[in-house]
This record gives sequence, C-alpha cells and structure tokens, in this order.
Amino acid sequence: MDNEDTGSAPSTPVTPGTPGAPLFSGFRPDRNHGSSAFRKSLLGSFKCFSVETMVKEEGTLPTVACLLPPPPISLVRKVGAEFIGTMILIFAGTATAIVNQKTPGSETLIGLAGSSGLAVMIVILSTGHISGAHLNPSITIAFAALRHFPWKHVPLYIGAQVLASICAAFTLKVVFDPMMGGGVTVPSVNYAQAYGLEFIISFNLMFVVTAVATDTRAVGELAGIAVGATVMLNILIAGPVTGGSMNPVRTLGPAIAANNFKGLWIYLTAPILGALAGAGIYTAVKLPEEDANDPNKPRPHSFRR
Repeated sequence: MDNEDTGSAPSTPVTPGTPGAPLFSGFRPDRNHGSSAFRKSLLGSFKCFSVETMVKEEGTLPTVACLLPPPPISLVRKVGAEFIGTMILIFAGTATAIVNQKTPGSETLIGLAGSSGLAVMIVILSTGHISGAHLNPSITIAFAALRHFPWKHVPLYIGAQVLASICAAFTLKVVFDPMMGGGVTVPSVNYAQAYGLEFIISFNLMFVVTAVATDTRAVGELAGIAVGATVMLNILIAGPVTGGSMNPVRTLGPAIAANNFKGLWIYLTAPILGALAGAGIYTAVKLPEEDANDPNKPRPHSFRR
C-alpha cells in the first residue's frame, strides 16, 4: 500500500544487510582524517538517524544508523503496476463467479471468497512495493483524503483501475460468453439494505488497509495476508446479498461487458463513502506518534522494515 516519500526507522533491531536495515552501526566519521569532500560524498547518499548510546571503554558514544535511499520509481511504472494488479484481481474474482454459474455451485461461497482474497494477497505482495497496490478507486481516494497519496496522481490511478476492469471483463466475455452475466455484482435485496451492507464491508476493508499501510507500528510485511483475509471475510458476509464488491471497478467493468447496470450507483458510491469512513475512524483511534517515540514507553514489536 502506498505512502509516498516517507520513511521511518525500524522499531526493532534488524540484521545489517536486510532490505531497509541499518548498514552501519557505531559508525563515527573521523574529523581529523580525510577531506570534507570525501565525507560529503560518503554521507550524502545515506539517510542517517540515530540515537541510542553505546558504552565503550573510553566513554559513551552515539550510535549512528544509516539507510540507503530507495531508488525512485517513475509514475509510469506505478500506473503500469496498478493496471496489471487491478486486471489480475478483477479477472480472478469475476472468472470464479462465472465458473460457479457455469458449473452450478461448484465453487461455493467459500471458493468465491477465497479466490478474491488470494488474488488481493498475491497482487499486494507482488506489486505493493511498486504502486502501493490500491486496486480500488475507493482506497485511492481515501488515501488522498488523508494525505497519504498525492491528489495529482489520483486521476491516473483511477483511470488505470477502470481501464484494467474493462479489459479484464471483455477478456472474460470472449472466453465465457454468454455466461458473462454471472460475474456481475447485483443486489438481491432492496437498495437501502444493499447500500448499507456495501458501506459496512468497505469500511471494514479500509480500516484494515489504513492500519497496515500507514501505521508504522502495524505488521506491515503481513499487509497482503491481512487485507486478503479481510476481503475474504467480507465476501463471506455479503457475497450472497450484494456480491461483496467493496470496489467500484469490480462492478463497473463486468456491468459494461454484460450490459447489466442494475443498482450500479450503489457500487459506485457506497464503497467510496465506506472507505473514507474507515480510514478516518482508524486515524482517529490510532495511538499518536509522540507516544511511539517516547523512550519511557515499551516499544511494540513490528515486522515493518
């Protein structure tokens, strides 16, 4: 998940050489040896922070830890990764629903939920470090609203997501036509109930996404598993009633390909409002940053690099 141009020191010791780990510990430049140009060229490429102390025989010295800055990723690569990741997600989730219709009930609700959950997990683990793996306009808008993502990139990300959804849907139409209708998410209850359920499951999803993507005290390396499991849980809850979309483009592309727009406005608005609420509520309840930096408080364990 995407948190532009930010970085934080690891909250637990990490073995030097691990990605994101301190490259040097106890390093102190010799002020009486070497030129200032040499020191500038050496230290200019590191991001140094520091600050616990070590007791040496001759006294107490500060420990300096340095991180190599990550290589820049171009916006084109980010948008390309977002397109591919969204296409994989929409293709997998929609194809499973179509196969379930084609071979009556063979996939079962658990299979439908597992397919989408696994697709989300796989895409986050494979492209999350490139684009942030939003895969969903609701998530992109919520991140931008909380200033975790630049608004100027929102149209490009949403454009890539919409295009990926349409491409995946029409690919499936070529393969499975005339069974394409089984991949469209439509409400089986009244619109008010469907709207409320889509809002709630989108809230659940964004609450978890905000936790693992923006809070340095969360287990960031397990983000793919956490978000994939949340998607699976939400589909088990709402799948038989609304299709468990949580994502405007999960519904939009298949609806266009199947020419079935029943209740489309629900799936275009409820997930966005639910995601904004989920992100806002997590931001309100999470521990303030100053508590995390207080040396007198115990530091929570984290696998985030």
